[in-house]
Amino acid sequence: MFKELDVIRARRRLSPFVEFGTLGTIVLKHNEDDYEIEFVDEQGQTLDLLTVNKNDIELLS
Repeated sequence: MFKELDVIRARRRLSPFVEFGTLGTIVLKHNEDDYEIEFVDEQGQTLDLLTVNKNDIELLS
């Protein structure tokens, strides 16, 4: 479904720094369900680096 370097959006609050709608980039695909994602702010600064489930993100079209 998702692949490395896809730009995604958080579907829910994932950490104190990653709110619903925060953008991120998939940096590593662990398996079919889990992805390592770097979440960034509007200036491109890293907010958090998290492993998340595919159900918690959506592909930015």
